[in-house]
Amino acid sequence: MPLCKDGVFYLFHQRDTRKPGPFGEPFGWALARTTDFVSYDDLGEVLERGGDDDQDQFIFAGSVFEADRTFYAMYTGYNRDFKARGKASQVLMVATSPDLTTWTKTGQELVVPQPGYDPDDWRDPFVLWDDDTQRYVMILGARKVDGEKILTGRTVSFSSTDLRAWTFEGDFWAPGLYSMHEMPDLFRMGDYWYLLTTEYSDKSKTVYRMSRSLDGPWVAPADDAFDGRAYYAARSAAHGDQRYLFGWVPTKEDCDERRSWQWGGTLVVHEIMQRDDGSLGVVPPAGVVAAFSDPVTLPHALMTLQTSDSLAECVLAEESGEVFAFETTVRFTAGTRAFSLRLYEDKATGDGYEYRFSIPENRVSFDRRPNYPWYRYDNKGLERPITLTPERDYTITVIVDNSIATLYVDGVALNARAYDRPGRTIALDVIDGALEISRAEIRKGLRQTS
Repeated sequence: MPLCKDGVFYLFHQRDTRKPGPFGEPFGWALARTTDFVSYDDLGEVLERGGDDDQDQFIFAGSVFEADRTFYAMYTGYNRDFKARGKASQVLMVATSPDLTTWTKTGQELVVPQPGYDPDDWRDPFVLWDDDTQRYVMILGARKVDGEKILTGRTVSFSSTDLRAWTFEGDFWAPGLYSMHEMPDLFRMGDYWYLLTTEYSDKSKTVYRMSRSLDGPWVAPADDAFDGRAYYAARSAAHGDQRYLFGWVPTKEDCDERRSWQWGGTLVVHEIMQRDDGSLGVVPPAGVVAAFSDPVTLPHALMTLQTSDSLAECVLAEESGEVFAFETTVRFTAGTRAFSLRLYEDKATGDGYEYRFSIPENRVSFDRRPNYPWYRYDNKGLERPITLTPERDYTITVIVDNSIATLYVDGVALNARAYDRPGRTIALDVIDGALEISRAEIRKGLRQTS
């Protein structure tokens, strides 16, 4: 739940103990501050949870904003015991602060679940000021109670002129596509408004819609996401003209690649960029790239891999380490079937991981290589659409931090977990075609700071 103030990003978040997980022990909001997305000040838990008999036994998600020289936290008070008592388990609540670090709860129940909406799925408020209507707009995730129907998730909205009395405006976006809308976000960039939501009944990732009006209609771009399955609950914040996306890369149960993704994980920040057609993409933040050591050009970086009916490959780095940034520029010929960037590979066995670009499918995916004996990696959702055009340069960047690998290419990102890491080799290959490599460099480790 990010907010930028005077160039400093305040990142409010929940720290779940997972004893058991998720939602084992009640939690409030913790806070970390950063200016470069590399170094962080950890301020611990600043908005404390209530007691076991209080509505905010857990402090679920919300948002923070400033109005009249006061900071407001609109948050979801959740009590896991209230449903059994016939009470709404999720209610929106308010806290205020003069400095973003010291918070006072007002005790106000901001808006309770409205009639016809599920009282146990009513959360994650986001508030903004609308200059056009001179009012505050608050959106949140909800779902309708409609018999036994499952896909009734929607974003609803309220309006207010004073932050105290709120008028229910009904459904803001109700596409009938998801079981629930989590972590809605709303911002304007250029001529477009963008509405973000995170869903867990289709692809389990953050998606967005775009409109020239806050009233809609909300149009889906061809690629309506920023990342894949392993990037969740993303919210944005801006500093000047630059806007950043803050989400987490989930862990897997027991760090086992065959097992399920968990709720919660490790923060990864993307910088949002706007394309000419209004659609959005992401690139690595400049601060993250600058944190790595100076680039080293890899030997044999200028070469062409070519084959007519098989795989051709080359090793570019035999010892990558476990914290590095790798970048290469490639182009492929017409008729090429696929090419791959391989990480953490054992040079002797070929055992490792790969980002594979499937050209006829216009798709990039992440998997173990080989995923054998079946199966060693549950990679469901670790894929992204990407337009792949022959005889065009593509610059591929991968930032690796131990078990987390983050791919960037042409505004498309794909995060993944790599727990086993059998080797340290980086390689490229091509299948049924030709791949020209015009540049390849690596930055090993982080710069030393005084």
